[in-house]
Amino acid sequence: MKSLKTVAVVVMLGAIGIGLFLFWRHEERYPSTKDAYVGANIIYVAAQVTGQVSDVHVIENQPVKNGDLLFAIDETQFKASVDQAKADLDSAAQQAKSYSTQIAAAQAAVESAQSAFDTAGKSLERAKVLFATGDVAQASLDQTTSAFAQASARLTTSQSSLLALQSGLAAKQDDVLSSKAQLEIATADLAWTKVFATSDGWIANLTLRPGSSVSANAPQFSIVESSDWWVDANFKETSLPRIRPGQPVKIEVDMLPGVTLTGKVASIGRGSGDTFSLLPSENSSGNWVKVTRRFPVRIELDPTDAPLRVGGSSKVTVNTTVSATGK
Repeated sequence: MKSLKTVAVVVMLGAIGIGLFLFWRHEERYPSTKDAYVGANIIYVAAQVTGQVSDVHVIENQPVKNGDLLFAIDETQFKASVDQAKADLDSAAQQAKSYSTQIAAAQAAVESAQSAFDTAGKSLERAKVLFATGDVAQASLDQTTSAFAQASARLTTSQSSLLALQSGLAAKQDDVLSSKAQLEIATADLAWTKVFATSDGWIANLTLRPGSSVSANAPQFSIVESSDWWVDANFKETSLPRIRPGQPVKIEVDMLPGVTLTGKVASIGRGSGDTFSLLPSENSSGNWVKVTRRFPVRIELDPTDAPLRVGGSSKVTVNTTVSATGK
C-alpha cells in the first residue's frame, strides 16, 4: 500500500513538474501582459480667432466626419474688418491711379520742356556765333541767354515734379500691397469664424456653449480619431529578448468580452516606463531592491469594426515563434 502511495505522489509531482515546465515554455514563447491600453490619435479642437461663440453644432460623443461644422464664432466684427479692408484697398488703388494720371501729364511736360530746352540751346549757340562775327547786338545775345536759362529752369522743375510723382506712386503701390494683405488677413479671419472637423472621429470633453468667449488657439474640446487604433502594452524586460517588430499579436479588450483582436508588434520602446515619468525612481539608497522594469511595446491593430475606446484595458499575447526582423 505504501508503495502505491509513493508511486502516486511521484506521479503527481512529476505531472506538476511537467505542467510547470510546459507553462514556463508557453510563457517564454507567448509572452503576455495585462498592463496594456487601447490608444488612438486625439485632436484638440481650437479656434484660430478670438471671439464669442454663436452656435455649437455638435454634442458630446457625437460621431463626426472630416469637414463637418463643429461650432461658429460671431462674425459681425470680422465682416466689418473685411469691409474696412476693402475700402482701404479701393482708396489706395484710387490714389495710385491718380498718381499714374499725373505722371503721364508730368512726362508730357518733361518732354515739352526738354524740346524747349534743346531749341533754346541751339538758338543760344547760333547767337554766340553771330555775336562773335558782329551780326547781332549784345542785347539780342542777352535775350537768347535769358530764354535758355528759363528753358533750363522749366526742364529742371518738370523733371523734379516727375520724380516726386514717381516716388509718390511707389509709396501708393506699397499701400495697395499692404491693403491687399490686410484684406486677405481679414477674409481669412472671417472664414476662421467657422470651425470644421479635420478628420473622422467622435467628439470628447465638450463643454463649449453658445455665448462662451474663446481665445485663438486655445483648445475647446477633442476629437478621437477613428482611423488608426493601437495598443500600448508594457512588458517585463525579461520578456523582451524574444519580441520583435512584425510578430503577430492577439488582443483581448476587457470591455469586449469574447472578442479577440489581432495585430502585430509595431515598435519597442527605448526606455522603461518610469524613465520618462515626472519623478523617476531613485536607486541610490543603501536598501536598494532590484525590481523588474517594464518597457512599452506599440501594437498595431488590424482593421476591425469593434467599438474600441481610448484607454480600454487589454490583455496582449505575442507569438514569438514567428521570426520577424525589426529595430
